[in-house]
Amino acid sequence: MSKARLFPVDKSLEKPEHVMLVGVMLSADYSGVNELREQSFQTALEEAADLVQAAGGDLVQIETAKRDKAHAALFVGTGKTDELAAAVKQHDVDLVVFNHELTPTQERNLEKELQCRVLDRVGLILAIFAKRAQSQEGKLQVELAQLSHLSGRLVRGYGHMQSQKGGIGLKGPGETQLETDRRLINQKITALKKQLQSVRKQRATRRKSRESGRLKTFAIVGYTNAGKSSLFNRLTKADVLAKDQLFATLDTTARRLFLSNEASVILTDTVGFVRDLPHKLVSAFSATLEETALADVLLHVVDASNPDFQRQIDDVNEVLQEIKAHEVPQLVVYNKIDLLPKGEREAGVLRDHRGKAVAVNISVEKSLGLDALREAMVEYALTDRPSEAKGKSGSVYQ
Repeated sequence: MSKARLFPVDKSLEKPEHVMLVGVMLSADYSGVNELREQSFQTALEEAADLVQAAGGDLVQIETAKRDKAHAALFVGTGKTDELAAAVKQHDVDLVVFNHELTPTQERNLEKELQCRVLDRVGLILAIFAKRAQSQEGKLQVELAQLSHLSGRLVRGYGHMQSQKGGIGLKGPGETQLETDRRLINQKITALKKQLQSVRKQRATRRKSRESGRLKTFAIVGYTNAGKSSLFNRLTKADVLAKDQLFATLDTTARRLFLSNEASVILTDTVGFVRDLPHKLVSAFSATLEETALADVLLHVVDASNPDFQRQIDDVNEVLQEIKAHEVPQLVVYNKIDLLPKGEREAGVLRDHRGKAVAVNISVEKSLGLDALREAMVEYALTDRPSEAKGKSGSVYQ
């Protein structure tokens, strides 16, 4: 089998791997005013650094470059590749992470030139999910995503051995090995899909049972590390893992929540989103994300203290559209207002010109605005036709 590039997590290792992060500003990816392009690029790089930390790596070096477009063979070009190779030796780097999606050819060529393992953004996020998955369903979904990612890299996995060209002593065994690897992976993918189909049926049965009680379902969604699980815990008095790190929780949790004498709802906590969330993950987690698409209302939690929060809102809405949840009514929850300058944003409900609650300012950490959030949730829970609120959510601040 070709070399797996899934950032294996070995708990027996005493020291974390030394990681070098590479970010490339491609003209096609960053348009507009130069200052804004630089800011957007730096924000993406900082997020990638957080991803490396979440994966358990020791970030020892960050390298950046600018290009009009990606180099077909090496992504960064020959000159920059030589610089990276020198940095790998200087900092004793074990793994180089590119904050981009690499082709199998680029990944293989870079490993050869840099003389160390290379991982792209997709592989890094998959590694984090593999590390954090706790439930059987979560582990199955992550394994499916990993195998789907690996299967696309087996086609040319033995290209450097010339197995497809039939080199001396290589053609027969090489092709046999490649076909064996592909067949085994495809068989495993088929088996995982069957298991997840069974999980989906069980989830549908539980959902039907909940719906029989005529309780509306509120799904908490948002960018990773926006405070979704902390909010879920505060409202339901649950003990879902809530840490200040990316993708702290992956498994969906549902609890009944009493809001008032007139309204009780089912509240679910879901996996966080991130920019350029790998499509393989969206596909593999379809059973879990289905909970979001079938919810009656979405609580879209936003980190109000993040200067790039509007882009994060857009990224979340993009994923919601991909899973066909973009028409579910949204109540935006601006969290972490305690981190904003004093007086810039007060806790409470924000309403549109018709008096409808469209957003709530809160701080889970400081217990600010939680009563106002419950008030807004009651309004949505008692609304017979929540379709009035359909449509994409955006910032109510200009």
